[in-house]
Amino acid sequence: MLRASRPGILGKIASDLDRALAHRRVTGASGEAVGRSLASGPGWDVSDVLCTSGPRDRAFEEAHSGVSVAIVIAGSFEYRSSHGRHLMTPGSFMLGNPGECFECGHDHAAGDRCLSVHDMPEFFDRVLGGGGDFRSSRIAPIRASSELVARTILALDSASSLSWEELAIDVAGAACRLSGNAVSEKKGLMRDIRAHVTDCVRAIEREPSSASSLDAMASAAGMSSFQFLRAFRALTGVTPHQFILRTRLREAAASIVDTDTRVIDVALGAGFGDLSNFNHAFRAEFGVTPTAFRDRARPTSALALR
Repeated sequence: MLRASRPGILGKIASDLDRALAHRRVTGASGEAVGRSLASGPGWDVSDVLCTSGPRDRAFEEAHSGVSVAIVIAGSFEYRSSHGRHLMTPGSFMLGNPGECFECGHDHAAGDRCLSVHDMPEFFDRVLGGGGDFRSSRIAPIRASSELVARTILALDSASSLSWEELAIDVAGAACRLSGNAVSEKKGLMRDIRAHVTDCVRAIEREPSSASSLDAMASAAGMSSFQFLRAFRALTGVTPHQFILRTRLREAAASIVDTDTRVIDVALGAGFGDLSNFNHAFRAEFGVTPTAFRDRARPTSALALR
């Protein structure tokens, strides 16, 4: 039976899972879940988990070592925990508390793929300002989570320029909110919060290459990372990472046109640690490579010198 073609990243995700399942059928290997770490920081990790288990594979009891939130992006499976038994489908959130036992099974169909956010309890409490254990084990695919699920899927595109830390915080915050767990937040955007966000914006504008981390900016404001991220986005329309990235790219673009500095030196000077990432981000922002941007911006001045 032929699978209908699907465009872009969704087609790649489906193809990756199909290839893994086909390889298992050919080799006769046992089904397994393989996680690929995409990013990590103090107390948190984001992984791309691809599972090839099927109806003939036995489900084993496991235990969550930390706070776990996994967004299903392809396939399906059964998730059993102390909160009951649920069918996990694309767009679902799988929730787990530290030390909680669970089983994942594929009684009716093989394979699934999830983006998993795994936090240590201390990190979870610090970035959200509390919230407690999840009182449910699943959030069904609902309208309120659609935008975040779409962003999560797009994040798997290798050309995507994003902050995995901000995405992890957004996923954790959405899991708490949509599962009914309370997350402490300051009422409204008070004057001191506005002032601090403004100070951060001015500091980034003055020296974008040495911008502070999200955690440092939040701590200086006396807020959790989740609270500061929401306040910054509400006031500026973008996240701190997006603001820093665009400020650095504007500075880099000006340097590329105004000087003959090598592109790699411009990238490093603007705060990018990797030329490939800089080229991806620059092209996504301006539609052309840094070299093409320089060539396109200079014809008029070059003719004037002749």
